[in-house]
Amino acid sequence: MKQHLIANRFFYLLLLSLIIATSCGEQKPAGISEFPLDIEELTIGDVHTAYQNGTFTISQLTRAYLDRIEEIDRNGPGLNAVITVNPDALDIAARLDREWKEGKIRGPMHGIPVLLKDNIDTHDKMPNTAGSRALSGSYPLKDSYIVSKLREAGAVILGKTNLSEWANFRGERSSSGWSGVGGQTHNPYVLDRNPCGSSSGSGVAVSANLCMVAIGTETDGSIVCPANSNGIVGIKPTVGLLSRSGIIPISFTQDTPGPMARTVSDAAICLGTMVGVDSSDTKTYLSEGNYLSDYSVFLNRDGLKGKRIGVLKEPTGKHYKVDSLFFKAVDFIRGLGAEIIDVESIMAENIWDENYQVLLYEFKDGLNIYLASLEDPRVENLADLIKFNRNDSIELSFYDQNILIKAQEKGSLDSREYRDALDKVHHFMCTEGLDKVMEKHNLDAVIAPTGSPAWKTDHVNGDSFILGSSSPAAMCGYPNITVPMGFVDGLPVGISFFGKAWSEPVLIEMAYAYEQGTKHRMPPQFLESDLK
Repeated sequence: MKQHLIANRFFYLLLLSLIIATSCGEQKPAGISEFPLDIEELTIGDVHTAYQNGTFTISQLTRAYLDRIEEIDRNGPGLNAVITVNPDALDIAARLDREWKEGKIRGPMHGIPVLLKDNIDTHDKMPNTAGSRALSGSYPLKDSYIVSKLREAGAVILGKTNLSEWANFRGERSSSGWSGVGGQTHNPYVLDRNPCGSSSGSGVAVSANLCMVAIGTETDGSIVCPANSNGIVGIKPTVGLLSRSGIIPISFTQDTPGPMARTVSDAAICLGTMVGVDSSDTKTYLSEGNYLSDYSVFLNRDGLKGKRIGVLKEPTGKHYKVDSLFFKAVDFIRGLGAEIIDVESIMAENIWDENYQVLLYEFKDGLNIYLASLEDPRVENLADLIKFNRNDSIELSFYDQNILIKAQEKGSLDSREYRDALDKVHHFMCTEGLDKVMEKHNLDAVIAPTGSPAWKTDHVNGDSFILGSSSPAAMCGYPNITVPMGFVDGLPVGISFFGKAWSEPVLIEMAYAYEQGTKHRMPPQFLESDLK
């Protein structure tokens, strides 16, 4: 009897303490969400419906993503996709909540949490490093143009993502997703596999549901390859559609930022918020009359019907499992009403060396201009950077800086060697290459497998690329969209749709129709190893 009374008393005291704690508004420890919020695979449409219905607020969603970054990226499986979290994210979210409550809804990106590749300037409490320890304390003096547009559209800047250092333009035998600042990013499907790059952290973060959308950058493959390896959508726009001002450069002729998302719809919505003519980037003058602020109008389920599509054979024959998925995709696309035309090759001759020379010249010129614009930089030019790396304990621990050294040896952009190489690339890759092929066959787009399944990360031998199809669009500055195509032994691979300049609307139509008809996207399971 006495034991029964004691038990009852204990239960009463426990219940009373819970009531008191609740009535006093006891605070949860920092980092714990106010309530369990399932954020996996949410789309922009889902989120805006939830805001409208009062299911959750912008602040609650932002907190949930910050918690997930802490639990999954920093701890848990340890993806290492996010270099730094924005300390102002919750304040931004609270301000946007107030606007929403007052009916001041800025548009489809209002209250959407976004991560940025860490080569994109933000004027806040986050440095912009390109993954280099030389820039670890570099705080930009203003937002990049696209960040200003994202803020204007109501996006919540969550933080910055890891990348292949200097966007993978530093040395030989590098490992994609490694940087001196951020270390190695891991593929969320199988952790010892590589995320590809250079927008590695952006691709992983989107795939692992650490954000709604991320922004990557591409010179050749740096958006579409990590999108391929991480099972997401990536849009590499026409060069000039989005401004590059405030983005650490490689190439004036090839660089572009672009959205990475889990769906074509979300990527298209984000793309439209970043367009505009920027006086600080002369390439954007070409976009006048060619850009749209709303690409969602091209989300057409019948977008493949009646299209003439070239099937590029060059990347095939290198991985039979990828080939099998690709030719199934071709049959599916044909079944949705597209006319298929085989294209054996695009390049009129091998111009890889000429393209490399262009990149070396433009990297030296662009990086020196960027570094000179910084306030009290640790390195003031490319020569300083090379010297810094030689004296640093981490920067050269895995691979060299031979690309930096070769770039430093180049002259100015007035050089005859540079001009001849640039003209040759444009002539053979574009005029006599992609342009000629598309005009000859009256094509709306060309399709190809985006890449191979993710390889095992290897800091001894570096990356193991087997196939890719990014170069024709990249070298010409033309748009390219990759969409999940299926899985090879549990690892995702994608299909690319690319075409002429400013053809984003028709590419979005086709990519969306394929995506909606196949639904290949599946979230990752964070396996330690596939033992293969």
